Amino acid sequence: MFLPIMQRRNFLNIIGASSVLTPLALQAASGKPSTKKLQLAGYDYDRLRMLSDKKAEITGYEYDYKLTSIGEANSNTFSGPQDYDVTEIGLHPYMLAYANDGFRGYSLLPIFPVRIFRHKSIFIRTDRGIDKPEDLKGKKIATPGFSSTSLTWIRGILQHEYNISMNDVEWIVAKTDSSADIAGKASAQERVIPKGLKFTEGSAGKDESQLLEDGDVDALLHAAEPRCYVQGHPKVARLFDNVRATESAYYKKTGIFPIMHAVAVRNSLVESDPSIIQSIFKAYSESKSAAQERLAKLGWVDSMLPWLGQEMEETYSLLGKDYWSYGIEKNRKTLEALFAYSHEQGLCKKHLKIEDLFHPASLTLKE
Repeated sequence: MFLPIMQRRNFLNIIGASSVLTPLALQAASGKPSTKKLQLAGYDYDRLRMLSDKKAEITGYEYDYKLTSIGEANSNTFSGPQDYDVTEIGLHPYMLAYANDGFRGYSLLPIFPVRIFRHKSIFIRTDRGIDKPEDLKGKKIATPGFSSTSLTWIRGILQHEYNISMNDVEWIVAKTDSSADIAGKASAQERVIPKGLKFTEGSAGKDESQLLEDGDVDALLHAAEPRCYVQGHPKVARLFDNVRATESAYYKKTGIFPIMHAVAVRNSLVESDPSIIQSIFKAYSESKSAAQERLAKLGWVDSMLPWLGQEMEETYSLLGKDYWSYGIEKNRKTLEALFAYSHEQGLCKKHLKIEDLFHPASLTLKE
């Protein structure tokens, strides 16, 4: 049986067109929804667990989630192969890449996987007459790197809360970091030294922990607990005896819960699909909410901490139940504080604004 001439021509046109259509176009032509693939990267904290387990939905997309360190994620994004469509990122390294290096490949979203109070991050030798923050003036202070988010926060707190400027101390920058297995190799943006600052490189073969342990320095600023503190060195302690009380008082005074990491999205992805910002924000928010809900309901059995329930009650009392919020407005003061600290410390070449770094479509997102 032969088709009429017009029908044959239509049939042949369809066959010819289909031979040059992409699989996604064919799928769309068939009426089936198209699914694209994303590569996400970050840690697998409880608030990201739904994403690392690939149980959160990003509408219209499938995704893989690569477990990585923050140092690797920073380097991959700023100067590496840029393998990730959506990635956890160090907030201050991103600021430096944007302001100093002209980086524009990714934009930030107001999703903050890591927030940590930083008074706990100052370690001292107990035999150097350091009893209060002001005693740090004139002392030798070691750091692993210099311009990470955590160290920028610590120096800002010392300056604004205790009137200790960067030029009041002698800086010793360690060549290696005893906690590198956790954070990964530091990116170039975490090793920036401001012009005019007097500093000395640490002794070869000694990481920041060894410098403090051997007494080469009087104090140490470090995001993680240095090896000598973990191992209980008899002459190493935190500067603040009651860190909890000190950090609580800081929050009551300032309303700041320091942000360490954000999430970055590839700009070309947003250009091709502007709606993806809302989908990503929703997925990360749902993952965080699920973690909070589980902590409230089953934390007492999930965790080995014996007084977890009391800890949660005290946290809610001080910070409120929405203490780990995403979105700009509830975090504006905290973000602007870090922007100011970075510029004051001579790290960012310009005093950044929120609108510089965060994608315009994300500025009004709310949970």
